[in-house]
Order: sequence, then C-alpha cells, then structure tokens
Amino acid sequence: INMSQLNDEMSFWDHLEALRWTLFRCILALFVFTIASFSVMRYLFDHVIMAPCYGDFATYRLMCKVTSSVSFLPDFCDSAFKVNIVNIKLATQFFTHMSSSFWLALLLTFPYLVYEVWKFIRPALYENEMKSVRWVFSFGTLMFFIGCSVGYFIVFPMTLRFLATYELSTAITEQVSLESYMDNFLMMIFIMGLVFEMPLLSWLLSQIGILNRSFFRTYRRYAIVGLLVAAAFITPSGDPFTLSLVFFPLYSLYELSAFFVKKAPEEAGDDSDELLSAIPAEKDL
Repeated sequence: INMSQLNDEMSFWDHLEALRWTLFRCILALFVFTIASFSVMRYLFDHVIMAPCYGDFATYRLMCKVTSSVSFLPDFCDSAFKVNIVNIKLATQFFTHMSSSFWLALLLTFPYLVYEVWKFIRPALYENEMKSVRWVFSFGTLMFFIGCSVGYFIVFPMTLRFLATYELSTAITEQVSLESYMDNFLMMIFIMGLVFEMPLLSWLLSQIGILNRSFFRTYRRYAIVGLLVAAAFITPSGDPFTLSLVFFPLYSLYELSAFFVKKAPEEAGDDSDELLSAIPAEKDL
C-alpha cells in the first residue's frame, strides 16, 4: 500500500487534528524540559555558561598547550584571565534564569521536535522518499549539535577573550553586563548551529532544482574571500591562528555542501560521454 494513498484518505480536518496534536506534544516537551532546566540552571550557569569567563576553561587550556611553544601565536596561558559580569537591572537575573532555561530546553528537545515534524509529514511520502528524508533529518540534527559545539568551544570563547581584553584606554574599567553576555553567548552558539545546516539546505535546494554543483565550482574563489571576511568578523582578534580556527570549519561546510548537491545537467552529460567513449566501438571489437 502506498503511503500517499493512506494520506489521501485523510480529510483536511484530519490533517488539522494531527497538526494540533503534533504542536501539543512539542509544546508539552518544551514545557517539561524548561521546568527541568530551570531547576538545575544555577549549577549550569556557574559551570557551563560562565565557564568561558575564566582562564581555566577547557578551550583556553588546550590552546595554551598548542601556542605556548610558538612565540608569534596569541598567549592563552594567562590563568588570571577573568571576565567580570555585572547586573544593572533589577529583574535581569530572574528573566535570564527563565530565558536560559527555555533555550536549554529547546536545545535538548531538538531531536524530539525534529522527530515530531518527521512523523507528521511521513504519511505524505513514498517509500523511497521516506528513506532519504529520514537520513536528512538525522544528518541535520547531528550537524546542528556539531555547530552549537563549535560555537561554544571555539567561536564564543575566542571572541569573548579578545573583546574582554581589548583596551581603548586605561581609564576604562572592563565590566560586561549580564544582558550583553547572554545575548552574545546565545547568538553565537545558535547561529553556528544554523550555519552548520548549510549542507542540508544546499541538498534541499538541489532537490528542487535551484542549486547544482557547478555553482560551488564557479563561485569558490568568491566564497573563500567571503568566508575569510566572515571569520574575521566572528573572531576580530586578527591573528591568523584564531582566524583559521573559524575559517576552516566554514570552508569545510562549503565543500561538504558541494558534495551533497546534484551535478548540473551538462556535467552529467559530460560524465556520460566520457563513459561511452571509454567503451570500445563495435568495429574495434
């Protein structure tokens, strides 16, 4: 039995009812995980969210081992490094507690939310489509978490360390507001999670005929320049080592995206011509 035939038997109201229950389960999962996150947020805030503010953060220790023997690389061995976070509004700490709990719940429930979306659209797919879409959802979820990890362990700490130690005048005391810290923390982590969905987006655009592999080959030089500018913007320290820590993951995403998209029709034709030319003609046989 074709799954689309089962889907045809569902009325508009049946689809609406299925969507309603999907949204209900998603909201319920977010609500439960938000409450659970709220109960442990004090510990997580001290040991996870605020961890990049101190010199003993895991990334800084690793960078210290890598850069300590090379004089022209930035120094990450300053154990006295500390970012002072201050609160200047009365209710900011309470609302930060609530918002951080929600964002953590969204991060933790992301695989389940993806599963609910998959379960909702599954009846409308053919058997061969189900296999590819299942792979797409699994790959997209994995890439999202990899992107968030890159944002937490590389992009945000590098940016924070540079901006927190940048000095315009000795008369200025460096103190970072809680709102500013959390805005940058969440933005960089979730943006990197979305950036790592670029191969998935490229695959989807390729499936509907908007994008093909020749695009990546044609604009590769421009992409390298653009990615270098983006990496320099994300990590404003300017040294080649820190710049490369962001540039190479971004460029790897570009090449991975090119791998997942379809070839242009003329490229596929060229490949077929090469294959046919390799086959001996009948008169040669």
